[in-house]
Amino acid sequence: MGNRIRTIIVDDEPLARRGLELRLASLSDIEIVAQCVNGREAVDAVATHSPDLMFLDIEMPGIDGFEVLRRIPQTSMPLVVFVTAFDRYAIEAFDAHALDYLLKPLIDERLDSAIAHVRDQFAQRRSIRHREQLVALLASMTGEGQLDAEEWLARGADGVARRWPDVLPIRLGRETIRLQVNMIDWIDAAGDYMCVHAEGRTHVVRATMKQFEERLDPSSFQRVHRSTIVNIRRIRRLKPHTNGEYFLTLEGGHELKLSRSYRDRLERILQER
Repeated sequence: MGNRIRTIIVDDEPLARRGLELRLASLSDIEIVAQCVNGREAVDAVATHSPDLMFLDIEMPGIDGFEVLRRIPQTSMPLVVFVTAFDRYAIEAFDAHALDYLLKPLIDERLDSAIAHVRDQFAQRRSIRHREQLVALLASMTGEGQLDAEEWLARGADGVARRWPDVLPIRLGRETIRLQVNMIDWIDAAGDYMCVHAEGRTHVVRATMKQFEERLDPSSFQRVHRSTIVNIRRIRRLKPHTNGEYFLTLEGGHELKLSRSYRDRLERILQER
């Protein structure tokens, strides 16, 4: 059957997974390709199966649902329906960002409504807008950083402006996190935010692609997609995809999409290296 919605279920409770599986089994356009019992399995399943849809439990031990979202590259993010026992505060956040959720215990009518919305989004390929909504939710629920522009543009001890700073300062409230730039794996954009992936963590920062492009050394960082900058030292493999696109495999196994318009330049840089 064409246009089936390839789906993964992520929940640490066996009964919750089974209940959702049984409800979805009657829907001919939903194909369950994986079930995951924790956040790490979910991140791996997205990389392996490239699903269209993910039912994601928030409250899981270890890597919770929000951390799963932080770890998935934006170009690989499926449509997400949250499954949660969260309180009213969190539900209001989901509503404010127009994101679907199912409250435990599941109610059939609510699931029907969520599936109808998913079908509409899937048919109209609204994935970019959906990713932006997800990152905005992360910023509101778990906090957003700000680039400390004054420090980032500061001069070195010799009084000479650092053209390519070696530290990225991110201000979170009263705290400033100073990331070593060479430890950044990749950076991707979603609406008003940038997601900086480094050392197994993701920092959601209110910033623009232009700010990063102007301050990151192009011999190390290159645009590979309209919404993605990658540390080319982290690239381990290029493999072809459909429509002339490629996927980059990074250290740690993450896969990022390489657009055709950026491929020639990146291949030339990699050959030179």
